Amino acid sequence: MAFENNMVVAFAYELKDADTKEIIDASAEGYPLEFITGKGHIIPGLESEIVKMNVGDSATVVVAPEEAYGVYNEEAIKAYPAEQFAGIELAVGLPLYGQAEDGSTVQVTVKAFNESEVTIDYNHPLAGKTLEFAVTIESARVASAEEAMTGRVQCADHGSKGGCGTGGCGCGH
Repeated sequence: MAFENNMVVAFAYELKDADTKEIIDASAEGYPLEFITGKGHIIPGLESEIVKMNVGDSATVVVAPEEAYGVYNEEAIKAYPAEQFAGIELAVGLPLYGQAEDGSTVQVTVKAFNESEVTIDYNHPLAGKTLEFAVTIESARVASAEEAMTGRVQCADHGSKGGCGTGGCGCGH
């Protein structure tokens, strides 16, 4: 049974850089990642494979940059006057957060700096990487009407306090 849109799917995962095999991230033991299918909560290349699976299935899913965080764009590197970063202890690789024109939060990375300028990389840290996910589908259910409408997963034990993963329910997911 493939998963349809508006289903809450919980999966355990380990994420590696497909080229170096370096572990990048993993779900905590007993705390699978939950998402609502069809809402764009996870990268397209991973979701397109997960929705073909069944509860209990395990698979290795390799996702190309185009279906993950995009190809690395050299034009997304910009230099700014160092005084704009006064009071920040800079380091190469330091993630910084700002606000985009549409009000959303943007994460950037310090690529280089000196006394006069700071070079910022606007690419996602995983842009240009082929990703390898080891996934196990732990559960699936039809999203409630509220979940389908808001796009937020509600923890069954916590009702209306907010979706797990947002910190709103207080369960630690």
